[in-house]
Amino acid sequence: MNRFLPKSLFGQTLLVLLAGLLISHAIGSWIYAADREQAVRAVGGFAAAQRIANLTRLVQEAPQEWRERIVATLSDQTFRVSLSSEPPSIGSLNDDTPVAQAIREFLIDQLSLGSARQPRVSASLPDGPVFGGWRPMMGRGPMMHGFGAFGMFGGFRNLQVAVPLSDGQWLSFMTALPESGPSFSRQFLLSMGIMAIIILAVSVWVVRRVTAPLASLSAAAERLGGDLNAPPMPESGSIETRQASRAFNTMQASLRTLIENRTRMLAAISHDLRTPLTLLRLRAENIDNAPEREKMLATIAEMDSMIAATLQFARDESAIEAQRPTDLAALLQSIVDDMADAGLPVKMKPVESVVVYCRPSALKRAIRNLLDNAVKYGKTASVAIMTTPKVIEIIIDDEGPGIPEQELTRVLQPFYRVEGSRSRETGGTGLGLAITQSIVQTDGGELTLTNRPEGGLRAKVVLPRGMN
Repeated sequence: MNRFLPKSLFGQTLLVLLAGLLISHAIGSWIYAADREQAVRAVGGFAAAQRIANLTRLVQEAPQEWRERIVATLSDQTFRVSLSSEPPSIGSLNDDTPVAQAIREFLIDQLSLGSARQPRVSASLPDGPVFGGWRPMMGRGPMMHGFGAFGMFGGFRNLQVAVPLSDGQWLSFMTALPESGPSFSRQFLLSMGIMAIIILAVSVWVVRRVTAPLASLSAAAERLGGDLNAPPMPESGSIETRQASRAFNTMQASLRTLIENRTRMLAAISHDLRTPLTLLRLRAENIDNAPEREKMLATIAEMDSMIAATLQFARDESAIEAQRPTDLAALLQSIVDDMADAGLPVKMKPVESVVVYCRPSALKRAIRNLLDNAVKYGKTASVAIMTTPKVIEIIIDDEGPGIPEQELTRVLQPFYRVEGSRSRETGGTGLGLAITQSIVQTDGGELTLTNRPEGGLRAKVVLPRGMN
């Protein structure tokens, strides 16, 4: 069930809002239809009672010999009128309901009946309870003229009334109130549909306006991972959104300052260390013992290389290079061709042109680092490109001994090497893979190392197709 629900804040907020509006809309429509039916029946009940009072006066005032013909003329299938000398049987319906009492009082008032001449009234309420027995109540209005029981207690379906005449006869009436018609007419459904469209459009606009700053904040946070010098977020929207944007911009400025200070510090350290290293190199060259002299010069050269690599690593992290569409196949082929021309065992599987947004100079250095490691530790390097609708994979395989499983992630850390030696011939400075991972992550990609089942190490760079 959860997989069908929206994952974004915009979708979830819109779903909750629309669900609440839909439920309230449906309940409101149902109450409207129920109250409409009650209103129709209440007005119909008042009209029926008024008609009974008028006909009773007509028959009461007519000559005795005319009454039978008048009653026969007034009676039809929907409104039956009869005249009898005995009190009629109203049937099994209750005559003590609020509606029946209101009709009785209305007739007594209209016909000026005394206490000895009480009409008999019975009214049946609509079938079926509503909301656990509660029936929608219609407000009283001027048309009820004291006939408020119809509004207070709802309408009724069937009405039976027997009124005593002055000569002892009983005039009986039986009628059924007309139906109110369909609850949802075409006009009603059309108006509800138009209202629903307007509410939906307004809801989408409001929710998008509320969640848009959060989407901008998320995009800015993702952009920050690749470019510390990205423009600051606009501080707009609600108070909370402006506070979050201001805090984010402050954090970005602090990070940028931190990186710049670190780079300046490393540059200063490099400059300060290279001066005594130069003096050591000069003194070492004056040593007569040739083997010792060569060892000292090699150590000094290694220290100088480590300082240069550390400084370059810091500069790469803070370097600014704009992303642009790049033919990845052509970029990799140029690297392979250069290394092959230098006599290195590097090859690439033919592939069609593949365009990716990246920093070409930085990515070129990262791929070269991976190929250098493959040739150095795995004898040969083979490059292939795999594409999917969302990502592009660069796969580099070698035929070396691989790396112990527990070391696969640790070798990506700066200055870490699998073997403990610091010899330049075996391990270098331990910054190559760290630099490569930093470059790939800045372009929104991922670098992973795995051991191949058939032997050797596989380095896989996964880059997104879209622009970061």
